[in-house]
Amino acid sequence: MLMTSLDQEPKQALAGFAHYDRDLLDRMFGDAKPEKYAAGRLLFLQDDPSDRIYGLLGGSVEISIYSTGGDKLVANLQFPPSLIGEIGVLDGGRRTATAICRSDCSIVSLTRKQVLDRIEQDPLLGRAIIELLCKRLRWVSEELGDHNFLGIEARLAKRLLHLNDRLSDASGWIAISQSELAQTLGATRESVNKLLNDWRGRALIATKRGHVKVNDPSRLRHVGSD
Repeated sequence: MLMTSLDQEPKQALAGFAHYDRDLLDRMFGDAKPEKYAAGRLLFLQDDPSDRIYGLLGGSVEISIYSTGGDKLVANLQFPPSLIGEIGVLDGGRRTATAICRSDCSIVSLTRKQVLDRIEQDPLLGRAIIELLCKRLRWVSEELGDHNFLGIEARLAKRLLHLNDRLSDASGWIAISQSELAQTLGATRESVNKLLNDWRGRALIATKRGHVKVNDPSRLRHVGSD
């Protein structure tokens, strides 16, 4: 089992397929020693060669896509336990996105050759990776559907509820700025700010610098669907 002191993550452990990711990381990385990565540390850039895969044990990592003009879309926020950089490592292609540590992180990693060797030696590991990729593809499909069929109000509400489950601290605060929220939705900061101000006035949320707090998840869940 991975040797880490960052196993006490109650909210993250309840979210999505986190338990499954922990089993996958244990199987892939074995007793690998975690390394400390400071906030702002770059794991890889979009279009870089894919020479390493990462296992996130603590902290959070931002996965972003950039247009040729430099516009940024935050495609995902990864929380532990999670695998990062698997697509390029598996097919040998270039990185599809940029990955950067949002906070101080605890990370294990393997080279592409090590990953392929371990898959050959452990068929169950290959099966686990396939199942994980399928779950992530379903998530991408859902995100694509939301972007095309839901308005910005419903998408922002859904994103806040998701982040509330995974990123909120003991007091309920989510450490994310309005600009970051806008980037995760492909929206403008002004449109997100307008909605947050409205919801704050209706006591659905609270805000402070660089943070948002969901006060009424039940009511927020129905925003944009009435």
